[in-house]
Amino acid sequence: MIFVVLGTHELPFTRLLDEMQRLIDDGIVTENVVVQSGHTNYSSGDMNLTPFFAFDEMERTFDEARVIVSHGGTGSIITGVKKEKPVIAVPRLSAYGEHNDDHQTEIVEQFQSTGHIIAIDHPTGLERALQEAKTFEPAPFVSGRDNILDILRDFINRV
Repeated sequence: MIFVVLGTHELPFTRLLDEMQRLIDDGIVTENVVVQSGHTNYSSGDMNLTPFFAFDEMERTFDEARVIVSHGGTGSIITGVKKEKPVIAVPRLSAYGEHNDDHQTEIVEQFQSTGHIIAIDHPTGLERALQEAKTFEPAPFVSGRDNILDILRDFINRV
């Protein structure tokens, strides 16, 4: 199963769903596609679209997915990476009215540079990325939380 995660931002992200629908129509994607669509209104007889999931249902769907296709939000990306899933991330872009700015580009580039995800800058790269995801092994997630806490403790102890 492919799990497409669009997040909770109030602007639509139809470009990604249009490309997924094209891949389904062309017979390239034949497996079940589940979409957390958020505020993106979209109609498809081929994809199972749900605006928002309860926490436990979202976790279960991440667990069951073979691959995660995500917008460039940190929460969605990190959840997939922590679950050791291949994550394909495509940033929402302001030029298409999908976000207020292009910060998701930086997020996606950073996660790709550390080997955690497959990044595509435009949904047209989805077909290639889905092929790559079949053998992609993401770098293990290592939280920097303890390091940050140590830095804060050291700072507080010096002040």
